[in-house]
Formats: sequence, structure tokens, C-alpha cells
Amino acid sequence: MKLIIAIIKPDRLEAVKQELYKVDVNLMTVNEVLGHGRQMGVTEVYRGVKEMGNLLRKIRLEIAVNEDFVDSTIKAILKGAQTGKIGDGKIFVMDLVECVRIRTEERGSAAIG
Repeated sequence: MKLIIAIIKPDRLEAVKQELYKVDVNLMTVNEVLGHGRQMGVTEVYRGVKEMGNLLRKIRLEIAVNEDFVDSTIKAILKGAQTGKIGDGKIFVMDLVECVRIRTEERGSAAIG
């Protein structure tokens, strides 16, 4: 089991979701976050509004997947999020030690679905 965390541009969320649905990845958590990478101080345009400064709006996706879905999930995120411009984001892949479905108390891979 792996936990995939992706930090992407807000305007790429719908495209990423559509690509994930195509590879049968439907379970995700989405948060609006603030942060910056190497582009510190670079102006970014979001919904027609220029944003300057240290912290830019980003979307954080958290997706728990079984081993068979890791590569297809990463490829889907890349396809939906990549613009070729600075600030496209990052993908982090971490080992997921345990998962428990609260409703049924299933554990491990079965709990992820």
C-alpha cells in the first residue's frame, strides 16, 4: 500500500480528477493549501488575479492505493497537472503501513478498496 501526495495548481484539479477516474482511482482527499517552491516571489495568475509573494495557492491531493495502482495513479496525475510551466507541483510516494475502514473494520489492502 502506498500514500500518494500530490501538490498541484488549483486550476488543474478538474483535469487531474478526470485522469484519475479514467484509471479507476476514485478515492482521494483534496485540500486547499498555501506554499511555495523554487519560484519564491514569482507572480502567478489564479482565476484572473495576480498573486505575489511567498505563499501561493495550491491543491494537495492525498490518495491511498494498492501496489497495482501506483504507476497508473502517478501517470494520471502527471497527465492532468503538467503544463510545462514553473509551479506545476510535486508528487510524493510513501509507504502506507496500515489502513482501516471504520465502517467494517477491514484492514490493509481490502480497506483501500
